[in-house]
Formats: sequence, structure tokens, C-alpha cells
Amino acid sequence: MAPMRTLFLHPPSYEGFDGGAGARYQTRREVRSFWYPTWLAQPAALLPDSKLIDAPPDGLSLADVLPRARGYDLAVLHTSTPSFPHDVKVAEALKGEYPALRIGFVGAHVSVHARQSLAASPAIDFVARGEFDFTIAEVAEGRPFAEVEGLSYRQNGELRDTPERPTLENMDALPWVVDVYKRDLTVENYFNGYLQHPYLSLYTGRGCRSKCTFCLWPQTVGGQRYRTRSVGHVVDEIAHAKKILPQVREFFFDDDTFTDDLPRAEEIARGLGKLGVTWSCNAKANVPYASMKIFRDNGLRLFLVGYESGDQRILNAIKKGIRVDIARRFTRDAKSLGIKIHGTFILGLPGETRETIEATIRYACELNPETLQVSIAAPYPGTALYRQAKDEGWLGGDALVDLTGRQQSAISYPHLPSSEIYHSVDTFYRRFYFRPRKIFSIMGEMVRDRRVMSRRLREGVEFVRFLAQRSR
Repeated sequence: MAPMRTLFLHPPSYEGFDGGAGARYQTRREVRSFWYPTWLAQPAALLPDSKLIDAPPDGLSLADVLPRARGYDLAVLHTSTPSFPHDVKVAEALKGEYPALRIGFVGAHVSVHARQSLAASPAIDFVARGEFDFTIAEVAEGRPFAEVEGLSYRQNGELRDTPERPTLENMDALPWVVDVYKRDLTVENYFNGYLQHPYLSLYTGRGCRSKCTFCLWPQTVGGQRYRTRSVGHVVDEIAHAKKILPQVREFFFDDDTFTDDLPRAEEIARGLGKLGVTWSCNAKANVPYASMKIFRDNGLRLFLVGYESGDQRILNAIKKGIRVDIARRFTRDAKSLGIKIHGTFILGLPGETRETIEATIRYACELNPETLQVSIAAPYPGTALYRQAKDEGWLGGDALVDLTGRQQSAISYPHLPSSEIYHSVDTFYRRFYFRPRKIFSIMGEMVRDRRVMSRRLREGVEFVRFLAQRSR
């Protein structure tokens, strides 16, 4: 049987959708940004005759996507808990237009709620649980569903499950994604507030050794071991990307924690240094000075760091595995080396009070990362945080976003209602960014680089609009 012509689709969504990490992130954010659909690009690279459509950054509506699906045998849609209802409507529209099209869903949400997802609509023929690269490849080969591990599917009106697919250990078995990026995506459409534009992101490994109770991917798809590609496999892909996408100004390693394996990270850094590229990565706030210096000397520009909270009791409760004093030292060391930091914080985690919110805002201002992101604690199904919130009666509802796609607080405490958590995000942003020190820093950056000036002006307008809409 000839392989199925396969369409990988990051579906169109509501206006202003922010394509975040893992493609289907939770919300419209303060500054619109887009991340690469790497989880879809990986299986697409296994199927030479495939096509990847990333609708949100390309500004494609459902009406734009439907005719582009003509001629395909199989459509694979990446979904998430917040986007799932909308993605089901996309699947139903595709099935209505092309009744013979087989449609499968992938992503953390369907890994956790496989049968519930299938039951949502007869338009969904199957869902792939866990790591789905080779699951999708085998479906595309035409194998019967019953013979494909990691699949839940509908047959004769019944919902069935095949055995779990073993965790992928040989990460070098996955082909490079940059050729799919070059073939199907427009790199100039991908941008965010802290990486140089245009940038390119990919994974050098999957899984994370940390046990953070709120973090979705390690608890549902990637696992809590760090499985990595070989150093040469990574460096060779970046060298190839540099040739075929010369406009890229920065490479970002989107591994949950790239610095989990420091000797490997240092070896990759040395290889990147020989290529002369600029790069950034996710890091835990405990990287030693000596490693940071190796990274900096070989092209590292920025760390994305999840500080989460300035209260040690909250960090302990969510099993962050980091101490506030160590994070302070890490931040000082990074700044002394000229490494920029994008810091992320979460409000509303277990143990949060008005006092801890105030402490976290002061902590963030003290650390003074180059940029920051403030999120509301999101209890995603499949995480320990979700189970805890459900057991304790903290869930005010299952919706993580409102009808416009903006994040809302799904957790509410007797001493700290969800409305207060929600509005504390605005307070956090205003107090951090509206300080004279931060304003002068941003203005100086704009004066030094016209490209930065253009971006910051656009982002400034989006940011002010974001704050104004939240205060209504």
C-alpha cells in the first residue's frame, strides 16, 4: 500500500492566538509571539511527501485551510486543553469537506484524555498518545490501527486502545526539522519579545529531570528523564540550518532544561562557537559560573529562566528544586558575563498569598531580568498541580482561557480568590516595566538598534493594549 499523503496542521484559532511553546499554548499573551511547531515538524520530517501548515503565524483562517487540505489522505492536528473545542470544529469542517480524510489528534491533552477526546466528535478517527512521531509514521504507512502502538481509535462505533509505545531512547533516530521549516514555513513570521528576529527554535532532547508539579510536557509526553540527541547530531543540524536559512539571527534550544546535562551542553556550545552562531536556551537558575562562561564565549546570548516565585516555601511546594539564594547568585553571575535573561514567573501557585505575591514582585525587580513574563498558575490535566487542585477543591472550573482566548485563573483559594490572582498580573507588569530604571534601559536598547526600536514600539502598543483590556 502506498504511504498516505499526510497533512500536519497547527489549526487556525481565534483572532490574536499566541502560538506558544509546543505550538498550542494556552492563551493570547501581552505581546503576540509565535513559536515553531516543532512537535509537528518532527513526524513531518519522517514522511517526505508530507506538508506542514502552521495557520496562526501565517494568518490563515479555516476558509483558507480547507482548500489546502484537498488531495490528502491523512490530517494530523496538534491540540491542547484550551484550544481543543476550537480544534474539534476544524476537524469537523475538514471531515465535512473531505469525508474520506482520516483525522488524528496529537498533543498533551489527548494523551491524558484519549477516549474523552475521541468521544468529542466522530470527525476524530484516532488520537496518538505520548510521543507520537513513529506512531504517526506507521499510521501513514497504512498499517491497521490495531497494529500501531500508542493509538486510541474508533472502530465500528467502539473506542479502542493499543498498548503504550515504548519511550524513544535513540533520539538521533529522529530526522532534522530544519528542512521542514525551510520547505513549509516562513521563518520571518516567528518572533517573540526576547529573541532576535528572525530566530529558529528546535529541541536537542526531550524530558526534564525536574519534578515541577505544574509543568505539562514532562508529566504527559516528554517524561522526567532527559533523553538527548548526540552532540554531533545537534551541531550538524545548526550548521545545515545556517546554510539553508541564512537570514536566521539566533537559534533557541527549546528543551525543557537544556542545562540539565552540563558537560553535554558545554560540548554543544563549543561546536556552536566554531560555527559562529548566536544562540539561547532554557536554563535552570543554578548553572555554575564556569559553565556560563563557556556558553558565553561560544555564542550564548540569553537564558530563559523559570524563577516562578520569590517565596521559598512556594518553590518547595511545587518541587522546583531551586533555592532563592542560588537563583540570586546565578542571576548576578549571568549579568557579570553579559548574558541576558528572560525571566518567567507564575502567580497563584499553592501557598500563594497577598504577601507572597508582593514578595515575588520585589524579587523580580531586584533580579531585574532583561524581560519577563507573568503567567497565572494553570492546572493542566495530567499534572500533579491539577490533581492537587481537584483534591483540595481549588478548581473554580475547567476553563483555562476565556472566550477571547485570554488566560484566566482556574484556581481560587479561600484566602485568595481567582479575581485577585488575575488582577495581580497587571500589578506585577506595571511595577516591573514602569520603573524609570527599566524604561531608560529599554529606550537605550532602542536607540542603539533600529530593528529593536521598530519591534519595541510595536510590542509597546500591544502591551499597553493588553493591560487596558485586562483592567476592564
